[in-house]
Amino acid sequence: MKTDLPEQWQFARDKQIKYEEDVMEECMSTEMGKCRIFGRVRVEGSENFIGNADIRLFRQEDSASKRGREATREPIAVGRSNSEGRYDLVFTPEEGSTYYLECTAFSKSGSSEPIQAHANEKYHRDIAVPLNLGITVKSYKDDGTVVECQEGKEGRRLLAVLYREKRIEEEIKDCRWSAFPEVEVVRRKEIFEADLVPRGGGGEITIGVAVISHGGVVVHIQSRFFIAQAELQMIGGKLNVQLERTATPSTLDQAFWHAIRKHADAISFERYRKFIDKVLCDGYDFPTMGNTTLEGEKHHLRSARHGVQAYELLKLGTQVFLLLHCGVRCESDRGPGCATSEMVFQRLDDYLGCPPQLPYIKRVIRDAFPWLQSDGWRQDCVLMGLHEPCLIELIKEYFLEEGMLMQTMNAILMRFQNVHAAGDRDPLANFEIDPLRPLNNFMWGMSRDLNLLSVRRRAYEYMHQYGLALYGKATASMHPADNRSKFLEAFHNLLYLCSVFFKEDNDTTVIADGYPLLSALKEVHLVLAQGAHNQFGDLPWTARAETLVMQWILAQPETRDFLQSRAMVPYAEAWMPQVDTMKILQGWSDVTVTNFRDLAEFGERIVLSIRFGNWIAYVAEDHAKNWARFFRADIQAYLHAYRAITGVDLTNPDTVDSTLPAVHLQRRLSLQHVAR
Repeated sequence: MKTDLPEQWQFARDKQIKYEEDVMEECMSTEMGKCRIFGRVRVEGSENFIGNADIRLFRQEDSASKRGREATREPIAVGRSNSEGRYDLVFTPEEGSTYYLECTAFSKSGSSEPIQAHANEKYHRDIAVPLNLGITVKSYKDDGTVVECQEGKEGRRLLAVLYREKRIEEEIKDCRWSAFPEVEVVRRKEIFEADLVPRGGGGEITIGVAVISHGGVVVHIQSRFFIAQAELQMIGGKLNVQLERTATPSTLDQAFWHAIRKHADAISFERYRKFIDKVLCDGYDFPTMGNTTLEGEKHHLRSARHGVQAYELLKLGTQVFLLLHCGVRCESDRGPGCATSEMVFQRLDDYLGCPPQLPYIKRVIRDAFPWLQSDGWRQDCVLMGLHEPCLIELIKEYFLEEGMLMQTMNAILMRFQNVHAAGDRDPLANFEIDPLRPLNNFMWGMSRDLNLLSVRRRAYEYMHQYGLALYGKATASMHPADNRSKFLEAFHNLLYLCSVFFKEDNDTTVIADGYPLLSALKEVHLVLAQGAHNQFGDLPWTARAETLVMQWILAQPETRDFLQSRAMVPYAEAWMPQVDTMKILQGWSDVTVTNFRDLAEFGERIVLSIRFGNWIAYVAEDHAKNWARFFRADIQAYLHAYRAITGVDLTNPDTVDSTLPAVHLQRRLSLQHVAR
């Protein structure tokens, strides 16, 4: 049967249908006397199919008996079409009887051709329902009005409209628009319309819409439409020149980048610190979102707020904090009275689509599991939480570890347990925490926590996701099974191209080229995707929770008093002075932790925008230009912090540095010791 689906989709679908037919034949071989009827429910006069529709099988009666039993007729068998519009019915036929199938969708009924059914046989019958549904495409004129058109043009906005009968309009609950190949769908407030922007050059595109009824019936409608290539602009005569900064059209993924920034701020240390301080105060009942396990733990630990179980309450509060703030959507932050924020939220909803899901995740599901139902139970089983991935990136923990945050906490915990540091002199010999203040309760619980991630465990995952290594005694003789050795080169090449783009973009006599950026973004995106497996989801979450706990303990006034941190040095967060002080005491690197914190914060935002962006789908430079301009401050801050830490200028046009940061840090530490 001819369909309007891409070849790879049709192959996967045929494979699934063949599997279902084989299973059915096996079932019929063990149930003798059965008859099987299968087929597809479609819109009359087209190949558009109807999913989730009720199918009823009736026996065809003669005219005399039919008159008396018409009002009380009962179906012989019932079934339901799947998301592809296909159905299967198995029943025991009566010899000599004729059967037919009926299906009702949007108050319209259709029936199949009569079937003279016999036992141990199978029959194919399609059911056609007379629905007057279709898609018309209109083009926008310069004044904003729309007109009918036969073809569109690349880069010019189109309006797709669902035409329907007035009598069934109230039965329509929602319309989910889609288009492929590379066409951006911008859903409008009117569910029967959608804006389309062809981005991928000329050619034929397929526009689709899933029309959903209040009863759950889904009609899948597709239409072909031709897109012409953009017209060539002939330059001649006078050429007017205006020295203005070039602009690019707005893209929907800008709303996703805004969400990354919003959530980076939502799970920042200062927000976390305020949340935990409330948790540890009397009377604050932090939310557990209906989770009975968390609710039970909360009430169990509430009475032990200042006892030896205080650390358990701190861990629980940290997990709840991350659960509340690490997702993609920003619904909880919406507030009335801010038109700009409301517009961003609306664009984020348009970007995520319905049901809300990142386009990158949709593409992965479509390519890896094309036979899955678009919103069925099988997809839910496969996704396992990918509908809304956590915006947490492990690269932040890597730079904080290079900045000696974890080593500082480990040194304090060892001294807390009365373990002498290596060497003749223990720099923490006079570090004593009295029981008058509750900090020792938290450190007692942390020292007994056997579930904390080890340095080697984190180091293996740094290599798996980014190819970044840690150098030290704890990570000696490591042999990773998988290593992203090309990440650093690709990432630093992208940052260098960003510096070139920024210079061109500042020059009002030049139109900055965004295509090198787009290619570099795709390269980094693919490398990151290769490392998004195994511990990718859980280890970054666990590491972030542990990092926040360490930062909170180091930020306590008791810790600062005991370590005698320098009060006149400005720091962005309260835990940072203690880390720099520990570096001085232990003779570690003299590079301030402020630069490592900048690499961690800004690097996480940049990598998140690349990992979860739908970069493979983009062929126009607008997305890359908008990305560079949106994250310009983050990229510039990252470039400066990297130079301050390693001494390497990533904007150097002569070469792209791909040496591991740990190598540069070891070299600078050796020079520091020689200078002494």
